Amino acid sequence: MASQSRAAEAAPKGLDFGINEWLVDEQYERYLHDPESVGRTWREFFASPVSLPAQRAESREAPAPEESGESGDSAIKAVRVAALVDAYRARGHLAADTDPISNGHGTARPDLDITAFGLHDDDLDAEFAVDGFTGRTTMTLRSVLSALREFYCGSVGTEYMHIRGSRERLWVQQRTESASARPDVAEQLHILYRLGAAEAFETFLQTKYVGQKRYSLEGGESAIVLLDALLLRGIRQGMGEAVIGMAHRGRLNVLANIIGKSYADIFHEFEDATDVRSVEGSGDVKYHLGAEGTYRALDGRSLAVSVVANPSHLEVVGPVAQGVVRAKQDQAVRDGAAGPVLPIVLHGDAAFAGQGVVSETLNMSQLPGYRTGGTVHVVINNQLGFTTSPAFGRSSTYATDVARSVDAPIFHVNGDDPEAVVRVARLAFDYRETFHKDVVIDLICYRRHGHSEVDDPSITQPAMYDRINDRPSVRTLYAEALTGRGDIGERQVEGALRDYQGHLERAFTETRALSAARSPASGQPADDQDAARSAVSTAITEATARHIVAAQTDTPEGFTVHSRVAPQLRRRSAMLDEGTIDWATAESLAIGSSLMDGVPVRLAGQDSRRGTFGQRHAVLTDRHTGLEHTPLSSLGSGAAELALYDSSLSEMGALAFEYGYSLARPDALVLWEAQFGDFADGAQTVIDEYISSSEQKWGQRSGLTLLLPHGLEGQGPDHSSGRIERFLQLCAQDNMTVAMPSLPGNYFHLLRRQALGRRKKPLVVFTPKSMLRSKAAISDLTEFTDGAFRAVVGDDTVDAGRVERVLFCSGKVSFDLDAHRREADLADTAIVRLEQLYPFPEEEIAEKLARFPAAAEVRWVQEEARNQGAWSFVAPRLERLAGRPAVCVSRPEAPAPAVGSARRHAGEQRDLVLSAFD
Repeated sequence: MASQSRAAEAAPKGLDFGINEWLVDEQYERYLHDPESVGRTWREFFASPVSLPAQRAESREAPAPEESGESGDSAIKAVRVAALVDAYRARGHLAADTDPISNGHGTARPDLDITAFGLHDDDLDAEFAVDGFTGRTTMTLRSVLSALREFYCGSVGTEYMHIRGSRERLWVQQRTESASARPDVAEQLHILYRLGAAEAFETFLQTKYVGQKRYSLEGGESAIVLLDALLLRGIRQGMGEAVIGMAHRGRLNVLANIIGKSYADIFHEFEDATDVRSVEGSGDVKYHLGAEGTYRALDGRSLAVSVVANPSHLEVVGPVAQGVVRAKQDQAVRDGAAGPVLPIVLHGDAAFAGQGVVSETLNMSQLPGYRTGGTVHVVINNQLGFTTSPAFGRSSTYATDVARSVDAPIFHVNGDDPEAVVRVARLAFDYRETFHKDVVIDLICYRRHGHSEVDDPSITQPAMYDRINDRPSVRTLYAEALTGRGDIGERQVEGALRDYQGHLERAFTETRALSAARSPASGQPADDQDAARSAVSTAITEATARHIVAAQTDTPEGFTVHSRVAPQLRRRSAMLDEGTIDWATAESLAIGSSLMDGVPVRLAGQDSRRGTFGQRHAVLTDRHTGLEHTPLSSLGSGAAELALYDSSLSEMGALAFEYGYSLARPDALVLWEAQFGDFADGAQTVIDEYISSSEQKWGQRSGLTLLLPHGLEGQGPDHSSGRIERFLQLCAQDNMTVAMPSLPGNYFHLLRRQALGRRKKPLVVFTPKSMLRSKAAISDLTEFTDGAFRAVVGDDTVDAGRVERVLFCSGKVSFDLDAHRREADLADTAIVRLEQLYPFPEEEIAEKLARFPAAAEVRWVQEEARNQGAWSFVAPRLERLAGRPAVCVSRPEAPAPAVGSARRHAGEQRDLVLSAFD
């Protein structure tokens, strides 16, 4: 590097930093970029006459005049001390005593030894300029070392020098290098009580429910102390609510000791009896359940706190929780509610390093559509996966290294030092409040039992578990420290624990009595009647349609629309006069009219503001200035808020976020659009574990809408199919709606029904690609002003009594079939479109079939391969309604969705259409 050679030239003779030369280079880089970003000693060093001029480099044998004498030697050593201080700031965390099951000290670091900086024992009592370090201007080297070890190598290892913002870096530095007072007796007792509550809860479950999985927090009980400190800090700062996302380890403890879920309810779940008060779908295991409660401070102030329900699929709950928080924050802004919402996400160390959705979520943290003002991430670091050691689970030094990508400060803290845990929690909260960015706490602890309490971890980690088995609990260690220091008495310690155990015993007795009185309930949802669709009027007036389209063409004065976009907008106005509406205009009418009806709309996805296929143009960009204009935000003062965002190139994290958002905003129309339908494959976990099943498992109702561009267009296996078959396979018990509309008017009513209806179910829409600009795929204006969604579109163009063949289909293939029928004049064939595939529209289909002769052949036509598409789902239902076998016309079975040759595709499509009429 050029800067390295320049730094070397600037270094005075004899200033050999050895293995710490990197630090000089780093400081010099910062100095060149911004002199104020480095300390005074460094500034003076890089600008001082002590430096060796480049032109005298050949005379290194003779000491330069400015280097000789006491003054020059002192200046050189002052720079060495400054380098030592910065080395501790950058790398001191690597030597910190943060592992509770180590030998009680941090790792020795030769690169932090004073000799690595050209300093020796003779210098320990010499005074050096320290540029305000610990608030002083000069200190002895011995005092500097003592302070550095206390601040950077104690129970907390602070990792922050990677942060590029000098203001943030300086903030963390100053807070880290400030001496912290020991908590008073009241706070010590509070910490001890929280530890006792956490330990007693786990011990009780271990005693009473031997052999049952509970994913205990034992070894990491300080997590309860940490959450307590965060929430109390939030209460004091006026927070209105906290939302916690976490996996299953420690969840029951958090539900009991943080959320306030009653012990009777938790123990009742261990009794495995159906609770008639709970959701009565499939239900879920106890350590996946969410809950809501209130957390109170001693002074009576409180905040609402909740834990988001989650599956076992690790880390996917993180973006869901972020979506919930963003929705609540948006709602608070709209309603003028007091108090912001604090997101807290608890992670496991192996999952934080191993799961890609963590990186996706961190990346979203500062994006306009996804900001939540910063999240406090807590890694409960058991130093072990299920049985996998870190050496096999990650390539990075820390499990938290991925957080460095977003400049998050990372505080590694020893879980067996609860007072340090409290300090770090407050520091993390204050950082979040000051900079509105993510912050990470790496709570290094251990897992006292196996992964699920039923396996033996000593089989794979014998040495680790020898140390763990011999180690007292953190509560015991802390109590011994307090009594050993004389801060509190042993009677106070044991009294608090006995009271808590007695409370649990009473709850257990009550639970047993309650279980005997309860009887199992059915496995069906308790409110089946509410599953029926609400009848809502989705039509609009022509005046409303013209108002919406006018808003898209009436741009601000001086705004220059791109020359390729302006004709499309003008075309929308012309369509109204012609009385025919295309797909993009239909969508804008649906969104605009919903806004005018008071329904907030949020649409997010990859390139969704313009539209992947250049059809939407929901946000316009001035051709010359780059300024943006959102036409549908100009509908008038009575319209609801519209949020349009281009997302990061993420599926799993982005879709999980929108799902969480939809949970907290049932009043809004929330849409997530995949760039292509098959991109939803990257979010399959979210679809399987949340969208399709969350109502059955947790009673969570989501109105999220998925827009998945679909259609075999001869462009290869990818981006052809949105994988209809996978969604239909998940459909049961009226859990969601799956639709494949072929008409713009039907798409309009489908979106309006989703926006205005009381029935909150996920909606999956397979949207078109080529049909976006097809002259055949248009709807009359009257379909918007006097109509409703049609799950089945019949065929009124044929004489029903003469029909010998009925072709059922969905999507764009209907246009190919209709074109061939007209060309070949095949009046004996009817084409019926299934616009909604689930819930399967049995009544409508039966009504259409009744119009045709009973002997008419029934065929299902799809572009997809026989083993894909809707055939396997539709076949038994269609045959039952028709009372006779149905024939499938499709491409042959194939492992790939489509062929890679456009010519071969065209031939297959031609054969497919001919076969439908053969």
